[in-house]
Amino acid sequence: MKQQDIFKIYNDCIISTYIKMPLVFVKGKGSYLWDIHNRRYLDFFPGWGVGNLGHCHPKIMSAVRDQVSKLIFVPNNYYHIPQARLAEELSRLSGFSAKIFFCNSGAEANEAAIKLARKFGKGRFEIITFLNSFHGRTLAALAATGQDKYKDGFQPLPKGFLSVPFNDLEAVRRATTDRTVAIMIELIQGEGGINVADSEFISGLRRFCDERRLLLIIDEVQTGIGRTGKFLAYQHYGIIPDVVTLAKSLGGGLPIGAMLVRRELANVLGQGSHASTFGGGCVVCKAALAVLRTIQRDKLLVNAKNLGEYLLAQLNSLRDKYQIIDDIRGKGLMIGIELKAKAREVVEECVKRGLLINCTHERVLRVMPALNVNKKQVDQAIAILDEVLGLFI
Repeated sequence: MKQQDIFKIYNDCIISTYIKMPLVFVKGKGSYLWDIHNRRYLDFFPGWGVGNLGHCHPKIMSAVRDQVSKLIFVPNNYYHIPQARLAEELSRLSGFSAKIFFCNSGAEANEAAIKLARKFGKGRFEIITFLNSFHGRTLAALAATGQDKYKDGFQPLPKGFLSVPFNDLEAVRRATTDRTVAIMIELIQGEGGINVADSEFISGLRRFCDERRLLLIIDEVQTGIGRTGKFLAYQHYGIIPDVVTLAKSLGGGLPIGAMLVRRELANVLGQGSHASTFGGGCVVCKAALAVLRTIQRDKLLVNAKNLGEYLLAQLNSLRDKYQIIDDIRGKGLMIGIELKAKAREVVEECVKRGLLINCTHERVLRVMPALNVNKKQVDQAIAILDEVLGLFI
């Protein structure tokens, strides 16, 4: 097919809910993608954070091929081995012997967490979230999201959500009532502009939740599975959450989400109270196991930490060189570059030169390469950013 034929089919047959770039990709390997014209791109935002191991990692492909030759799917009223092994591994890596509910996406994981909190509350139902947060596009997850722009046209949304300023414990205290049951937070706000939670704020939040018998729900849909240099971002903060939600990179490109819950809370959602038809299917669980084992075998948490520090240092050098850069922030390989101007044109110029990144919150470039990125690829990305930023002097 020709590129224009594909564009026409999309225009004729697919609902246009995404702002698209005129690129048709046909192949991926590691940190690179190739388009329909066989032009290669360095992908420093693989799959909106899905590609923690890059594209078509051989261990994931091998695991999927093995599983589809044996058993593709059985419903959740039966047992199967890949789900059992994945749950055991996630429980171990959580550091708090979590019990797991499997679903298909981050929004679904957050919906499960919201339902668990409300059932736990026995009449308490309000959940405090944060301005500039993002928790998903389904109605309750959207109501929890602290950005009005995503909510336009979908009111009335489910009630019981209040967003307060990020990193402001006093604002949380003021917002808490006798109806409050939980606090839901991203430790690094991804869609909100790569805003990083302060250590003192998170430790204070944990103490406050304990004092008031509130659940601390941590949305790790974007920060989890090694993105920040720890397996889960809360491990930077020395706290144990009550509930953690995961998705995106867990399946290495296949759709899987998970809610991790402290064992004391695991019976809140009893039999028949929640479900997900495709949640934790054989193939996606086998892929997710391959992701977890590869991260550990190849020491990719160390690589994410070391290459993240190197990338941050190179970006700070660009900040010294170009006044258009206002701030640089993040952890591991989750970095935001805030500009003094709109970032969309910078992204488009990078694409022309073969680098794929993202912009969010209008002025923030979001850079999230695969955990197995190497120094040569980081240098290649920095060289392109250097050239592009030079256009905006």
